[in-house]
Amino acid sequence: MQFPESWLRSFCNPALSSEQLADLLTLSGFEVEERQPVAPPFSGVVVAEIVEAAQHPDADRLRVCKVNAGGAELLQIVCGAPNARVGIKVPLATVGAELPPGEDGKAFKIKVGKLRGVESFGMLCSARELGLSTDHGGLLELVADAPVGQSIREHLALDDQLFTLKLTPNLGHALSVMGVAREVSALTGAPLTLPAMAPVAPAIADQLPVKVEAPELCGRFAGRIVRGVNPKAATPAWMVERLARCGQRSVSALVDISNYVMFELGRPSHMFDLDKVHGGLQVRWGRVGETLKLLNGNTVTLDEKVGVIADAQQVESLAGIMGGDSTAVGDDTRNVYIEAAFWWPEAIQGRARRYNFSTDAAHRFERGVDPASIAEHIERITALVLEICGGQAGPLDDQTLRLPEAKPVTLRVARAAKILGIPVTQAECVQVMQRLGFAFTEGEGTLTVTPPSWRHDIQIEEDLIEEVIRVLGLHRLDDAAPLGPVVPRVLPERVRPLSLLRRQLVDLDYQETINFSFVEERWERELAGNTDPVRVLNPIAAPLSVMRSSLMGSLVAVLRHNLAHRAPRVRLFETGRVFLRDASATDGALEVAGLRQPRRVAGLAYGPVDGLQWGGKDRQVDFFDVKGDVEALLAPRRATFVAAEHPALHPGRSARVELDGQPIGWVGELHPRWRQGYELPQAPVLFELDLDALLQRPVPAAKTLPRHPAALRDLAVVVGEGVTHDALMAAVAAANDPIVQSARLFDVFKPAQPTADLAAGERSLALRIELQDESATLTDERIEQAMAAVTASLQTRVGARRRG
Repeated sequence: MQFPESWLRSFCNPALSSEQLADLLTLSGFEVEERQPVAPPFSGVVVAEIVEAAQHPDADRLRVCKVNAGGAELLQIVCGAPNARVGIKVPLATVGAELPPGEDGKAFKIKVGKLRGVESFGMLCSARELGLSTDHGGLLELVADAPVGQSIREHLALDDQLFTLKLTPNLGHALSVMGVAREVSALTGAPLTLPAMAPVAPAIADQLPVKVEAPELCGRFAGRIVRGVNPKAATPAWMVERLARCGQRSVSALVDISNYVMFELGRPSHMFDLDKVHGGLQVRWGRVGETLKLLNGNTVTLDEKVGVIADAQQVESLAGIMGGDSTAVGDDTRNVYIEAAFWWPEAIQGRARRYNFSTDAAHRFERGVDPASIAEHIERITALVLEICGGQAGPLDDQTLRLPEAKPVTLRVARAAKILGIPVTQAECVQVMQRLGFAFTEGEGTLTVTPPSWRHDIQIEEDLIEEVIRVLGLHRLDDAAPLGPVVPRVLPERVRPLSLLRRQLVDLDYQETINFSFVEERWERELAGNTDPVRVLNPIAAPLSVMRSSLMGSLVAVLRHNLAHRAPRVRLFETGRVFLRDASATDGALEVAGLRQPRRVAGLAYGPVDGLQWGGKDRQVDFFDVKGDVEALLAPRRATFVAAEHPALHPGRSARVELDGQPIGWVGELHPRWRQGYELPQAPVLFELDLDALLQRPVPAAKTLPRHPAALRDLAVVVGEGVTHDALMAAVAAANDPIVQSARLFDVFKPAQPTADLAAGERSLALRIELQDESATLTDERIEQAMAAVTASLQTRVGARRRG
């Protein structure tokens, strides 16, 4: 919001400089985004009157003027402005004056000049030459009673400052000069002077019938008829000036009055051309299929979610947003209907944005306008109309249907002191409420405050605490950093730090990515099989509407982003929380009832196994590469990979990861359906693991070195193709021989055609068995006995036979 400082000081004039006033507003929550002078610096320009104006003898477009600048003699000025004529008062830059810098950045100094042989002792100025506007159509014409010889800076108040406030949505009460002045008065104690709003005595009895059909749209509606107005009356210069300094151009007297009161009092209003209204007015919700041509020239299609003001034939106005073109006031208007209303903020919010525009009225009504002062403000508008445009006013028609209920809010002084971190007394809180004009009652250590009608933002105790520190001053707050007990949490030795896991993943050639916890619902449905995700009540964007229960969707999205930028090889990982519904979860310090928020780590590999290099053949990453990375992360603990299906993964190339018999995650290739659905050239391989399980590690235990060497024996067996590695290792372990320390599969052989020892559907597996007895040296008999036990177990459990 922009306004001139002089207008603010006409309401409340504290003994503060412009800079101090700007700082005060900023520190009280009304951020002064910009403070700039009304006009650039210049000097030597005074009010002058053109007394004579004759044609230049040698130039068709120049005139030789004699001007009175308040001196003993008239000054001769040569001027080329088309509106240079006798009797007008204009700015005169006298000899020696300095005008604002031009495009070269240098100040323009006025000297005695000669134009086509005629001397000129100064320059008559346009608004652009003084830096007041971009208008260069002619001289800047001043009011007829402007004092000749007076400095133009003094006459036009060009040393005024323009304040631009950056207001948060809860500060709707400050969207007017009076609203800001009310705050300045409360902050400084300076008296507040309000404009006269005495009731206008009706001169006629005419009234326009109005029916409010939707009290949930309009809580109060008021208006009156004024007949016999002069729509071509000139807007007073002081009003034009104030509107211009608020960033509003002058349109016509009737429109200017409405805009002026909106900036002055924060009261949007509308003027209907009464002769264009058919019958009475109805305030209601729109109907499907209705259309309205607005004042901005747009034609909008309405529905039942938009409020309107209609007459007996058609819709005439978009409620609280913009009037219609059909009843707009113009040069032919003779009778007007002045309307002002209280529109419920919920009924206006977002409606203008539906039609891709915004208005000053909608901006204010969305945040809440004072419903109690409607009658007084219409009296103010009426008085200005009668003063400027003339006419006769009818009686005020004021209908009150349903207004916001001012609910008392209790302020606990001790609570305020605790939140603010400074000592606050009840007397100070009382003083604050009195200065703000809040009605209240005192209790033992409490104040029960009833918010005034213009403060829609006071709803909870914290709102009152904010008011207390705003008025007392933020300088009361201690600028030292808050002190709190710092209790270091030492991780047990069995838990490794997350930073160590991140470094390990980076060492494995993965790059970390960080994504939002809210994702597209499609990802949850397709990649996590989650049909009932946790929904975001107010998402920042429509696609980001649910909380993720898996990290895989985020990684696939990042992969797509990288592929769009032509990345041939992508390896990513992310750590973060997921959000799962769980009826058994209860509230706690870090928990929410009905939800689990476990931590996960997920990774994705796409493209070649290695970057471009000469030392080996190019090969695409596969399941076993990523499986090896998972095993490296879990080392020295050994996981079991169980073939299983996951909604996001290829049914034949995925596995559930189990640790000590408990599932901790998944690894596998992206399902072909989703590879095609997400338009990926080839399928990436992903893993997702429980982070807390991954951070656990066994504590090293001291163990003496074996005194006797180990023996290695290779064993080749023939098994069916359906025998898995896990089944083979389980059969070796089932031999339960104490000297068998480990077994590793090191060769798999399957001939292209059946042979004498390998039938169709069979293959040969070669195992290396490590044997060791820590108490004695192994003998051949003991080794053969252990190997026989392993062979027998393999035969019994997986149907293996020893290959000769």
